[in-house]
Amino acid sequence: MSYLIKPKPYTPLLDLQQTEQGIKKTKEFFQQNLSAELRLRRVTAPLFVLQGTGLNDDLSGVERAVSFPIKDMGGARAEVVHSLAKWKRVTLADYHIRPGYGIYTDMNAIRADETLGNLHSLYVDQWDWERVITPEQRNLQFLKSIVKKIYAAMRRTEYMMCEQYPAIKPFLAPDVYFIHAEELRRLYPDKSPKERERLITREHHTVFITGIGGPLGDGQPHDLRAPDYDDYSTLNEEGFHGLNGDLLVWHDPLDCPIELSSMGIRVDAESLLRQLALAGKEERASLYFHRRLLEGSLPLSIGGGIGQSRLCMIYLRKAHIGEIQASIWPDDMKEECARLNIPLI
Repeated sequence: MSYLIKPKPYTPLLDLQQTEQGIKKTKEFFQQNLSAELRLRRVTAPLFVLQGTGLNDDLSGVERAVSFPIKDMGGARAEVVHSLAKWKRVTLADYHIRPGYGIYTDMNAIRADETLGNLHSLYVDQWDWERVITPEQRNLQFLKSIVKKIYAAMRRTEYMMCEQYPAIKPFLAPDVYFIHAEELRRLYPDKSPKERERLITREHHTVFITGIGGPLGDGQPHDLRAPDYDDYSTLNEEGFHGLNGDLLVWHDPLDCPIELSSMGIRVDAESLLRQLALAGKEERASLYFHRRLLEGSLPLSIGGGIGQSRLCMIYLRKAHIGEIQASIWPDDMKEECARLNIPLI
């Protein structure tokens, strides 16, 4: 069932032509700065991968991948990617990328099980990036240093957009506020995870929540994660479990937080086996990706995805992701958006 957040009286700051220009400026400027900050080179990525290789991202483990048979391969099935979390790591190995350097790509996906709304559509576009690290860098402080570099690229993009479009005023916080999901749970023990995100992001405006995927003190995870890409089970130097997290920014037009990035230090062989066991997914160890990781032919890495349309929403002060990308929406949502002065592309 779709869900529409109805903004306060809303008037787009940019018309349709300015919006299209703004999308182009945002994407070009940000990806150049991201590449420079993290020392990433652009690579070409697949839209689909073979079923049964373990290369597709399983997200929370319940979403269905869009798939189709390949006539010239005896009916073998291909799956449209959910994201490229595992494919990127294989690519790092195949391209022989050295520690301190990495790759990024434009990832386009179809997620048929999304609940459609202001922030979710059937079409997903993001910058997927991955960087080789050393064993010594598998720690929380290194993760935080990478988050700060990404945020520096976001701040520069904000400055550029405000210069280009005077109607857009600065909105990003000076710094990122870091908090572990367990600390957040203790802070708001009677709230749901989404309510906690709302409260902490409304207060600090830009927040990175660490430790996403593993059980917290109440036995429940803050949010679900597939067990075979982010490391959410390793004990970190602050005494909590997890070397991953989500970056959220407060968005005034909708009076809510927007998750812009999910990222983390990736599993090594030890944490992969541990998380597969915790998730009851031990059979995945025989898949192509998992075999390569367990045999040591994949590098240690850190990586994530950054939503392109959501980032443009933030900078262009939009109330609906359909103002940024062309997708399919329920008729009642289109009618309600028209009534609320939200022009869907």
